[in-house]
Amino acid sequence: MTHKEKAQQLLHQQYHCSQALFGAFAADFGLDLKTAFKISTCFGGGMRQGGTCGCITAALLVLGMALGFYDSQDREREVYGNKKTEEFIRRFTERMGGQTNCRDILGQDISKPEEMAIVRKEGLILQKCPRAINNSIEILEEMLADYFRDITESSINLEDIPQNDEMQVVLKNISGMRCFRRNVNNLLFSTEKNIGFIQFDIWKFKIINDLYGEKFGDEILDFISKQLDEMCTEEQFHIKLSSDIFMVVMEYGAEEELVEFVQTLDSRINNFKKVKLHMAYGIYTVEDKSMEQRQMGDRATMARKAAKNNILGNIVFYKEQFKESLYNRKFIEENMQAAITERQFQMYLQPKYSIAKNEIIGAEALVRWKHPERGMVYPDQFIPIIEENGFIRQVDYYIWEEACRFIRRCGSEGIDTCPVSVNVSRVHLSDDECIHVLAGLISDYDIPRELLELEITETVDDHRVSMKAFQLKEEGYTLLMDDFGSGYSSLNILLETPFDVIKLDKKFIENMMVSDKGRLILEQVVSMANKLGLGLLAEGVETREQVELLKSIGCDQVQGYYYAKPMPVEDFFELLLKQNKNVLK
Repeated sequence: MTHKEKAQQLLHQQYHCSQALFGAFAADFGLDLKTAFKISTCFGGGMRQGGTCGCITAALLVLGMALGFYDSQDREREVYGNKKTEEFIRRFTERMGGQTNCRDILGQDISKPEEMAIVRKEGLILQKCPRAINNSIEILEEMLADYFRDITESSINLEDIPQNDEMQVVLKNISGMRCFRRNVNNLLFSTEKNIGFIQFDIWKFKIINDLYGEKFGDEILDFISKQLDEMCTEEQFHIKLSSDIFMVVMEYGAEEELVEFVQTLDSRINNFKKVKLHMAYGIYTVEDKSMEQRQMGDRATMARKAAKNNILGNIVFYKEQFKESLYNRKFIEENMQAAITERQFQMYLQPKYSIAKNEIIGAEALVRWKHPERGMVYPDQFIPIIEENGFIRQVDYYIWEEACRFIRRCGSEGIDTCPVSVNVSRVHLSDDECIHVLAGLISDYDIPRELLELEITETVDDHRVSMKAFQLKEEGYTLLMDDFGSGYSSLNILLETPFDVIKLDKKFIENMMVSDKGRLILEQVVSMANKLGLGLLAEGVETREQVELLKSIGCDQVQGYYYAKPMPVEDFFELLLKQNKNVLK
């Protein structure tokens, strides 16, 4: 992904211009995005006053990381940096026709609430800011290319920089990447053999860091680097791209050689101090050597990500059809903000029924995306992507508000409404923001707290889940464990987390119908729920036979296509209205 593409993606994720631009260059300097966002936080919106464009300040941060001085006595470097600062500002001013202030670029003064409201309403940031960002990046890339060319021929010795200096790390990362790309380029055009790009990472490396500490995680990464040093020949080049992602570029005769290399590497690194490491390997075999290196790497990235979803093995070769997923991802990331602004996301409601009463007792709020050109985009196409890039927060908040709006509407029209449950994603459980958002919605729409239920997936097994769940429980919310039985830690989570209701995963119901053992297990789950005082709801109920069997073992609450599919809000409202009229009769 290019710097421009990264910056545009971050801008669409609602990071401001300074964060988007600086974040796009973060990996070049060995910075993680979290650190980059913190560094550039205060410069967006013309320093919040409509003043100097955040693109300028972020670009100067990039220049500082690349060519700034750390020794107060290094006057030569100081003068050089000053000249480059002046050069960037001059070139940016020329490209922007003299518009260097945020208020000039947007045509509104964001320091004034009424004008900021116009900016938000008309989506001016996404209309106006990309031009400033793209111009900044183009100028930066040209200036940095010139600088790297200069230092390649200079006498700068990295070893002269103190080892404890952060600049040592930054310059070594820059130098290492430049050297890697140069070596790969030479290999591409000097050999008659085939060239393969191997990219790999550690599956769920974050969990390892959380369990054993970041120091242990760093030891793993150093260990992998040492193994690569030992394995790679003079014509095999490797580099750590970012975090736990590594790349190896090598020549080969037959594809089996690439697989053998990966298997040997995997056998050497899959255990570290008795910790089992699960690796994902993506391989791209170069067909067109004139293709940009970045594109070759992108294809290896696609293969690596595909390997994480491959149940047959952890090695995947790039296939052209991976492009479709890339195009889909690009479409989603480019359109997701507009989907919120233009209310393309829609809340659907799937009823929950009581078998004994044969009536609606609740509903689950689900999201659908009705795009004006593509039509209906279903959750399995966009949810994994927006979870990965963090946009799931905005979508969830949107659905939460729609659920509150619906509950309020029912109350206003005198309908005995039922609880509506909303999904709470993993990203919400890492901080307190979700608690404040939920409290604000409950207050704004003046609805009983017990009517907004929260579903937390069973597979979210981080210890933070329990802590957040206790907070939410103290606030008075009803908590549902979604997908009970889909993972391996259901019982442990039940012990640690104050759930009120468990929702049986669809697989439970399917197994129950084909196996005596499945039925026996389900009977024990029902018994356990009763003894623990927990509610129980079966998902994915699709046949009359399933209903009768669930009824026979004491499971009364169900949800599934047998009763109703997820439906638009108006359709569900009509169902409730009809049910209320029947009750009154």
